Amino acid sequence: MAIRLLVALIVLGLLHVMPQLARWRGDGLFRRWVAQLADTSGSGRVLLALLVPAVLCALLSWLLGHLLLGDLLQLLFSLAVLLYCFGPREFEADLEAILKAPDGASREAAAQNLSEEGETIAWNAAALGVAIAYAALRRRFGVLLWFFLLGPVGALLYRLAQTLGRDDSLRLDSGSRTAARYAANAMDWPAAQLLTFTLAVVGHWEAVIGAWKRWHSQAAATSWYSAGPGFLGAAAQADVLIDIEAGDGYAEEHSDPLVELVRLRGALLRALLAWLSVVALIVLGAWVN
Repeated sequence: MAIRLLVALIVLGLLHVMPQLARWRGDGLFRRWVAQLADTSGSGRVLLALLVPAVLCALLSWLLGHLLLGDLLQLLFSLAVLLYCFGPREFEADLEAILKAPDGASREAAAQNLSEEGETIAWNAAALGVAIAYAALRRRFGVLLWFFLLGPVGALLYRLAQTLGRDDSLRLDSGSRTAARYAANAMDWPAAQLLTFTLAVVGHWEAVIGAWKRWHSQAAATSWYSAGPGFLGAAAQADVLIDIEAGDGYAEEHSDPLVELVRLRGALLRALLAWLSVVALIVLGAWVN
């Protein structure tokens, strides 16, 4: 776990200094592999598409560990895999592009880069807040959670599952498309739950938890894989729309998309620090014992 924490810190630092690194990720090899599986369909095609790269990743990591300077090679391999799994653009860089846009039309155009499924993001505080929350989940927090749990294999599985389940440019039959979406939703679920709770801690607890409870009370038992983590979007929207009464009797303004972007960006940064702090405490606890 200590090595994974170190790798995560290095990668996050590299992306902060050189956000263009996230754009170098190519998925042409994975696309060709998916196309080679055209003779199969449904869940079998999805399992082969995801498990074969994961097994190869695990095998390569194991082989590197048995070479001279194996620990260093494994660290560099984990760093390369994690760097590959972040993206397709650096999350903070996309937020910065919105803030630096010269006019409203440019800001709205820049905001569309937050979408990974092709939907149009309306230029208002609530819609922008939801888009930021999902972009943070799939470009940062989901990757980190699975990396901390399963190492580079977990991060790669998460990234490929999201690509397979949410990229409509991949040619999949209807059964494979459904199974791929289920896999992507299932891998999103635990990270989205933790991110929602963290946002409640660092943001407006009652609004976020209230939206989370309402969504779950209305959701079907299979929603954890069939519907995806809609509670995260509901929680982010509730966090945006709440009016907090200030000490002077006036309410905070939550209708300006740029103001909300800056506030939610700060909340997500605090959430990231909270996650890294928890992992650091786990590492320290292991050392003490």
